Amino acid sequence: MNSYTFEQLEIGQREQFQVSITEDKVKDFRSLTGDENPLHVDRDYANSKGHPETVVYGMLTASFLSTLAGMYLPGLYSLIHSVEVKFTAPVYVSMGTLTVTGEITEKDDRFHTIKLKVRITEPRGKTVCRASMKVGVINER
Repeated sequence: MNSYTFEQLEIGQREQFQVSITEDKVKDFRSLTGDENPLHVDRDYANSKGHPETVVYGMLTASFLSTLAGMYLPGLYSLIHSVEVKFTAPVYVSMGTLTVTGEITEKDDRFHTIKLKVRITEPRGKTVCRASMKVGVINER
């Protein structure tokens, strides 16, 4: 876990990590949320809608934005204020690993917040999710 203080953060600073998308994660998300939409749980239904397999929950993919802020940028001292998410392509378990990349685009000295531009990509480099996050950097004491 990173523990950047506000003073250590700079516009243009980036962090990146990879996360495996597995059937277990999809099942855990389904159990946690109660989302039984057939697009996510019924392969035949997903196929009938033009998908090669069930679609991973978009909000499962977006949940890794929390990991980005809480573990990587800024890490320990983060407090997410807002998130705007755009899903640009479906995610499938067969994709395996996603890459989450965040970059600081703004830094507000007055309120100790940063703005992150985030991209989540699949292994071939296609963007599956874009996001903008406003993250507070709390006092480290």
